Formats: sequence, C-alpha cells, structure tokens
Amino acid sequence: MDKSKKTEGKLIIVSAPSGAGKTTIVRFLLSSGLNLGFSVSATSRQIRPNEIDGIDYFFITPEAFRKKIEEGDLLEWQEVYEGNFYGTLKSQVNFLLDQGKNIIFDVDVVGGLNIKKHFSDRALSVFVSPPSPEELENRLRSRKTDSVETIKKRMEKARWELGFAPRFDYILVNNDLETAKNEILKVVSEFLKPKY
Repeated sequence: MDKSKKTEGKLIIVSAPSGAGKTTIVRFLLSSGLNLGFSVSATSRQIRPNEIDGIDYFFITPEAFRKKIEEGDLLEWQEVYEGNFYGTLKSQVNFLLDQGKNIIFDVDVVGGLNIKKHFSDRALSVFVSPPSPEELENRLRSRKTDSVETIKKRMEKARWELGFAPRFDYILVNNDLETAKNEILKVVSEFLKPKY
C-alpha cells in the first residue's frame, strides 16, 4: 500500500456527555459515504452479552492495558473507574490511516481533547451538546435504562463535561436530531474537502 496515503487521512473527534446523542451522530456520519473508518476503542471492562470483541471494543485485561500504557501503545487513555480503563490504540489509528481512511472517534471529552492535541489541525473536534442540562436529564430518564442514582451520577459528570465544550472546534447543539444531522454533515464534509 502507498505509504503517502497515511499522511492524507483526517480525524473527526466526537465527544459529549452521556445522553446528548453522540453515538447516534457518529453512526449517521459513518453511513453518510464520507470514507470514514471507526476507531474502535480498547477497554479493560468485562464484555457484555450483546458485544463483540473488535467491533464494540477491543477487550483486554487490566494487566494487558497497563502494559500498553507503559509501552506507549495508546494515543489516549483514562481509568474511568478503578481497574476499568478505556483508550485509543495507536495501532488501530495507523491501521485505518494505512487504508486511506479518514477516522471518526466516539470518545469522552478528555480523550477527545488529547487526540486533538496530538493531531492538531488534522483533526476536527466536535462537542455534541444537549439544548440544556434539564433536557439531558429528561433524555436519560426517558431511556429507562438507568437507576435514579446512576442518572444523578451521569448528570454530575455531564455538568463537568459541559465545561469543556468551548475547547472544542465545533459545538453541535442537538436540539432536533434531523437538524443536528444536517448541520454536522455540512461541517464534516467541509473539513474533509482537500485543501489545494
């Protein structure tokens, strides 16, 4: 494969508080014909019954994850809960770039900012924001997947994450999903256009 392609790929980083619509936006962009490859994150948490290794995450043991940290194999990483690590493997990013793909990341805000810092102008960082914290809480409640205590914790984290929004290149307010999809498609298409 022509190695010069490796330098051509661009990166789209999508971050948001839980419930803001980040994963829906990422799936939409992946289906929009923009030559995007999805960067599968690595985690040390247990695999869930509906998940597939290498598709949802690369599932590795906490020991193996710590070894990858020590060896510098991760672009970014975080210990989200004790012993539960999440991160982006450099090998995954290089694999996608070698295929001539642009890469899209679905990552937390700290990971998103770290990737942006690493790739600078080659990356577009997008923060998906709910219209308001109250609306976010309504969305989390309407999912009916979390306990009241979990929602409270998610909202505490969301308020903290919302403080990072101004550090992203673009803030996408997800008030109406169809409007948000049209808006992000325009922004990302423009960013991916070759500059001559």
